[in-house]
Amino acid sequence: MSRDGATPGSANVPLVDVTEASFDDEVVARSAEMPVVVDFWAAWCGPCRTLTPILEQETAARDGAVELVKVDVDANPGLSARFGVSGIPAVKAFRGGRVVAEFVGVRSPAALRTWLDDLLAPPRADALVEELRASGELPDVVAALDADDLDGALELILAAVPSAEATARDRLREVAVALFERFGHDDPVVAGYRKRLAAALY
Repeated sequence: MSRDGATPGSANVPLVDVTEASFDDEVVARSAEMPVVVDFWAAWCGPCRTLTPILEQETAARDGAVELVKVDVDANPGLSARFGVSGIPAVKAFRGGRVVAEFVGVRSPAALRTWLDDLLAPPRADALVEELRASGELPDVVAALDADDLDGALELILAAVPSAEATARDRLREVAVALFERFGHDDPVVAGYRKRLAAALY
C-alpha cells in the first residue's frame, strides 16, 4: 500500500492508492469492518479531478466512518474488468466484500452527501430484525439470522408464505427483500431465493 499527497485542490487527506495486488486486502477484507468507497480514476480524466476533492472532503467529514481509496484504471486494467468499469469517474462502495452502491460521473457535494448518508445508514434488514425481535414475530427467522444462517432464514420465510394471510405475506415479503438488499443481489444464495420468492408470491 502506498500513500501519496492529496490531489490538487483537495482536502489535506491523502488517499490510499490501491492496486490489483492490494485490492483484496485494502478493499474487500477491509469492507468487512467498515464501508470502503473506491474512486476509479485516471490522470487524464478532467471529471475525475473535479470529483475526487469532493469525495475526499465528504468522506473526511464523516470522521472515520467510511474509508476512501482510489484505483488508477490505466495502471490496473484487471480491476476495471473485474468490476465492470467502462466509464470514469466510477465510484463503488463496498460493504462485506460486495459492491452495495455505485455511480458513474461527477456528483454535486449535496448529492454526494446524500449518497454517503444512505451508505452509512443502518441496513433496513437490521431495523426489521430488531422489530421482529421486539414484537416476537417470526422467532425462528430471527434465531436463524442470529446464527448467521441466511439460507435457513430465507427457507423459513418461503415456507411460511403459502399459508400466510395477506398482511402476514406482505410482512414476509418485506423481510425477505430487506435481507436481499442487506446481503447483496449478486449473492448466490440471494439470487436463488429471489426467484423462489417471486414464484411463491405471484
